[in-house]
Amino acid sequence: MTTTASPGVAGTASTLRRLYFVRFAFAIVWALAMFTTAANLGPLAIALLVLYPLFDVAAAVVDLRASRTTGRPVLLYANIAISLLTAVGVAIATTSGIPAVLRVWGAWAVVAGLLQLIVGVTRRRMGGQWPMIISGAISVLAGTSFIASAAQDGITLTNAIGYAIPGGVFFLISALRLGRAAREA
Repeated sequence: MTTTASPGVAGTASTLRRLYFVRFAFAIVWALAMFTTAANLGPLAIALLVLYPLFDVAAAVVDLRASRTTGRPVLLYANIAISLLTAVGVAIATTSGIPAVLRVWGAWAVVAGLLQLIVGVTRRRMGGQWPMIISGAISVLAGTSFIASAAQDGITLTNAIGYAIPGGVFFLISALRLGRAAREA
């Protein structure tokens, strides 16, 4: 069944499509850069670890501006606040080592994943949101595993890379589905 999207929903979908393509590209570039330094907490790794949640803040701001006409943005404000706190938390955790970073990263993944899942469910009528719903659920599971694995000896930051790549792929799939939904509308 094809539904006609309202102009506000169509505009939001178009903006989200572009944003999701950018998020995909960022996640892949970030993961490749992180791969070069995942074994230790050197300056590059620290910068990348703080940058990731800050990029999430910027993406949520773009999403918030695009979504004002299509619903209440409370969850996007919550995501902005949580990602800002995470950037600060990660910066502080880097002084204590990789396990502390993974605990902060894991807590963020759980909370941000829940928010992403809920936002995706509320946007289902827009189309292209099932990948975001699935990604949110996977983020919750991944975050839980980060927290659990932080106690292991010899843990590295490769888990964070394993989180970014699938997340980026889900953004790509969602962007492609949003494009298809726009053509059908």
